[in-house]
Order: sequence, then C-alpha cells, then structure tokens
Amino acid sequence: MTVHTPILQVHRLRVAFPGEAPLIACESLNVPAGLTRVEGDTGSGKTTLLRVLAGEQPAQGTLVLDGIELAQAPLAYRRAVFHVDARDAALDALTPRAWTAAWREDDPGFDAARWSSMVEGFALGEHLDKRMDMLSTGSRRKVVLAAALASGRALVLLDEPTAALDKASVRWLWQALADSAQPGARRAIVVASSLPAGGLPLAATFTLPLR
Repeated sequence: MTVHTPILQVHRLRVAFPGEAPLIACESLNVPAGLTRVEGDTGSGKTTLLRVLAGEQPAQGTLVLDGIELAQAPLAYRRAVFHVDARDAALDALTPRAWTAAWREDDPGFDAARWSSMVEGFALGEHLDKRMDMLSTGSRRKVVLAAALASGRALVLLDEPTAALDKASVRWLWQALADSAQPGARRAIVVASSLPAGGLPLAATFTLPLR
C-alpha cells in the first residue's frame, strides 16, 4: 500500500486569547490530499482554525505545508494557500474578471479551463465586468469560489462556502468539490461548514473543539 505524506502537517498547535482558556489545542493534525471537513458549533473556532492554517492568525505550534514550514518561510507558505474573504473591501473596486486575472498571476497552477467551467456553473457570466461592490453577497462569494476551485495552490481553505448561495449554486458547489477530490491530486481542500457533507468523498473530518 502506498503511503502519502499529508499536504499539511501541524504539531503542538495552541491558540489562546489573553485571559481565556485555549480555543484550539491539539498535539497533531494532518491534512491529507482531497477534501477535509471542519465541523463544530458556532463559536467553536472554525474560522480561527482556517486563519491559523492560512498563516494569518498567530498561534503556537509548527505548520508545514507541502514541505514549507511557516515559521521559516512565511511568504512562501502563504503563497501556497488560497484563503480569500469575499467580503474584503479590497475587492470592491475590481471586477470579477480583473480580480481573477490578478490572482492568476501569482498562482502558476491556476486552471483556466476549470475556472471557465466554474463561471458557467455558478452563472457568473453576466457579472464578470461589473464592480464587485455592485454584486450581491452570494455573487461575490461565487466569484471567490470559482477562483478557489481553479486554483493550483496546495491548500484551499473555504469558510462556510454555501452561505448566501441559492440552492442551485449549492448543488453545483457540492458537485465541483466532489470532482476536485479525484484520486492522485496533490491538493488539500478544507471546508468549514455547518451543513451536512451531503455524500462528499471526504478524506478526513475534524470536529471542534480539537483536543
């Protein structure tokens, strides 16, 4: 049997805010290739965990992504991660087409054909040349999801990706995620969601709080 090295290895992770008990504390966390689900009640730390894995939230511990250790090479680590908040005001003045084009410049493995498929599936064609601040919350989220699912980065982090999506878009997203989990892919997609997994081919599930 072939043993694959996890895409992301985390050791002795601890996240605590001043004067409070640790929100996240675990000795070891391995994120394999394929789909990983993060589940937990509201306030359990799902968003915080994703921010930690993205290298954006300070935390104690060692994180190694595809051979890159965060503490030793923070810029290289973050360039191997896709983690974008669709609500970010920095996106407002850009069109979806312009933002995606800018993102692709720093994502060598970006799959243009896959992105076009995502644009069609999410019915984004008529919105590609509108400013992002003209779009609904759901449409902004779909723009980011289209880029995420076409990204070639080693780790893709999706926080409540179905929020504000219509039912047809949720079905398309779930199918696109299932398609992304094909054997042999050297990429990890981590989905933090309060919705049931809906038959997704999960490689791992983490339940918060981690201990």
